[in-house]
Amino acid sequence: MIETDILVVGAGPSGSLAAKEAALHGAKVILIDRKSAIGSPKRCAEGVSKNGLAELGIKPDPRWIARDLKGVRLVAPNGTNVWLDNDTIQLPESGYILERKVFDKHMAMDAARAGATIMIKTNATALERVEDGIIITADHFGEEIKIHAHIVIAADGPESKIGRWAGLESSTAPEYMESCAQYEMAGVEMENNRDIALFFGSVSPGGYAWIFPKGDDIANVGLGVLKTHTDKTAIEHLNEFVKNCPETKNAQPVELNVGGDPVGGIIKDRIGDNILVVGDAGGFVNPLTGGGINSALESGVYAGIVAAQAIQEGDYSKKKFKEYVKLTDENIGKNYKKYDKAKEYLLSLNDDELNDIAKEFEKADFSEVNPRSLIKMLVKVSPKALLKLGKLF
Repeated sequence: MIETDILVVGAGPSGSLAAKEAALHGAKVILIDRKSAIGSPKRCAEGVSKNGLAELGIKPDPRWIARDLKGVRLVAPNGTNVWLDNDTIQLPESGYILERKVFDKHMAMDAARAGATIMIKTNATALERVEDGIIITADHFGEEIKIHAHIVIAADGPESKIGRWAGLESSTAPEYMESCAQYEMAGVEMENNRDIALFFGSVSPGGYAWIFPKGDDIANVGLGVLKTHTDKTAIEHLNEFVKNCPETKNAQPVELNVGGDPVGGIIKDRIGDNILVVGDAGGFVNPLTGGGINSALESGVYAGIVAAQAIQEGDYSKKKFKEYVKLTDENIGKNYKKYDKAKEYLLSLNDDELNDIAKEFEKADFSEVNPRSLIKMLVKVSPKALLKLGKLF
């Protein structure tokens, strides 16, 4: 039996940062990941907010920054472009396109430097509750091992099983799980390869398509769809998009990524005796944008600190972990309900309505660009949006 204070399952950004914070606050921590190489394969478009990283004390490193972005281009179904970048307005915030295969390892290495023990190729296969904690059975390089921890932090992604095994109702309902497919491509001919491009409408039912530049002619090209809005698979929609988009029709894929994106909001049942759930496993994904790296990292920080405090006090109860719920609700979830309403509204629009909004957005004067300001502008230019969303702001 391997003994530890805290066991973190999953070495994505949230898990690694949770492990780091817990170790820095004095806990004995083990971080396990089922993969042989942390961060690979990627399951992400790799976009992240600069401000979000800075607020968490994560210093930029050129080794994991693929592209320094200037802004965003919104593309309507009829091809109308709405440019929101530093060439047209002064943006208060921009972002990076990461190289997740490097970034995730970097975060895990930081956890190791803080004192956490890293165990790769270690797949959790069972969970057993005992009087003073939880025992996780895992396959470690083909051999069965058992790890006893007072606290388990579940950071095992959108298909999380650890929370369910511990008795939590932590699954994302199928209607809120976007099916995503993405190619990393060479030969992409973007109009501006310093802006991310988002394509809306029937090209990606229930979501949107994206081109995230990683170099002069390299980009992540993908989309997410809701199964309640289409009979086709995500890869079928993606292949159609790549074929028909002028910027990608001559490009070649060098990597395929697929996976689910939980866009139903933060899961309420994310704590229990001896367990906390973080990152995608906890639904820390913006319902409007589908982005989750920054919020996953933030949830990991809170979980690591609260768990370490619980170890110091010898209290691993659900009641003790309510502080984690409070922190995540106040700092991450407070706007998610509004974003969810905005997403519902956007899903109700047809291509012609989206084209009309894009036409108005072309003439709009943006003082800042973020989800909140875009929704406020949407309310301003669209009578239907005013009726549906006007009371939110």
